[in-house]
Amino acid sequence: MTYFDALETRSADQREADYQTQLPRQIKAAQKLSGYADSLADVTASAVVDLAALAALPILRKSDLVHRQKRGDALGGFTTLGVSEFAHIFQSPGPIYEPGGASHDWWRIGRFLHAVGIGKGDIVQNCFGYHLTPAGMIFENGARAVGAAVVPAGVGQTDLQVRAAADIGSTAYAGTPDYLKVILDKADELGEKLLITKAAVGGGALFPSLRQEYADRGIQCLQNYATADLGNVAYESAAMEGMIVDEGVIVEIVTPGTGIPVPEGEVGEVIVTSLNPDYPLIRFATGDLSALMSGVSPCGRTNVRIKGWMGRADQTTKIKGMFVRPEQVAALVAKHPEITKARIVATREGESDVMIVKLETPVTDPTQYAGSVIDCLKLKGNIELCSIGSLPKDGLVIEDQRKYD
Repeated sequence: MTYFDALETRSADQREADYQTQLPRQIKAAQKLSGYADSLADVTASAVVDLAALAALPILRKSDLVHRQKRGDALGGFTTLGVSEFAHIFQSPGPIYEPGGASHDWWRIGRFLHAVGIGKGDIVQNCFGYHLTPAGMIFENGARAVGAAVVPAGVGQTDLQVRAAADIGSTAYAGTPDYLKVILDKADELGEKLLITKAAVGGGALFPSLRQEYADRGIQCLQNYATADLGNVAYESAAMEGMIVDEGVIVEIVTPGTGIPVPEGEVGEVIVTSLNPDYPLIRFATGDLSALMSGVSPCGRTNVRIKGWMGRADQTTKIKGMFVRPEQVAALVAKHPEITKARIVATREGESDVMIVKLETPVTDPTQYAGSVIDCLKLKGNIELCSIGSLPKDGLVIEDQRKYD
């Protein structure tokens, strides 16, 4: 087996040693940027050398980028290059603007495409969008990094997609998981035999039945997890046991609404620190849920793995006409050191909302928390005290059990 580079098979000790150099450098670079003027001003960059030190830094959220951009800085003051120094500027819904580079594997998608088996001699039918949003260019940059040619197909015009794939001889597909099936079905309808045997997909759910259908057609289909801000975060290999974290980022899994890491295997929000020198996002909250897996991939790549996308972390829920947010639940826990975990359950009694506040604590008198519940959640709730370790480890901080149908 060949690997994209030697970084993929580093020992855990070597990777941690490299972090001791990379992390302080990224923090120091970020501190010079206006976007971090408040959040990192008092941080000693040289002391941030490992995950424990990183976990003490504040979380950066997408809303922070939007807020800063609306103040007049097109990129929010979070980049080390000026707007005109980037190869591309993209617009995502919001709107929010993201930079893009054209240098070798700037988005680090080449690593994923290599794991799919795409390389020199391949022609990639790139069906990610090229209009304003970055996905098309992200995957084109990755294809260039592995030496593959690209058909910049974009989205739609399926008849023309089939014609191009058949005439040019496309051997690989990049795009959302389900659109490949649309192309293949149209090819069958038109009596065209396509040469696609590899598929790199993202941006949507790859259901097992769909992956199997592709396998039955002789197509290996693997998926990755990437964002417009961060590029590649994690990717599958042929082993298909979880997603391997990319070498250009550091991933933490934390309790939603907080920056506190959860134990291995427990579901939480994905927090990513980018090692990209042009765009040093520090502890960037993706809003997605996942969990760390134990061990390393059977494919030989040694970085940590996550279980893939497991839902959204933003569990903000309206109860009795008031929004309850994960940050409020985190504030309640922080107010009482003896509480190890909290879970809010929204349910109904008759035609009325009920808020149940479940707390893991050794305390036996729920009235001790009544005032704090009102202070932090702005609502009265039925407080249930739970034994330590008894609440589910599914990443939910706010659970809505109400039925809406």
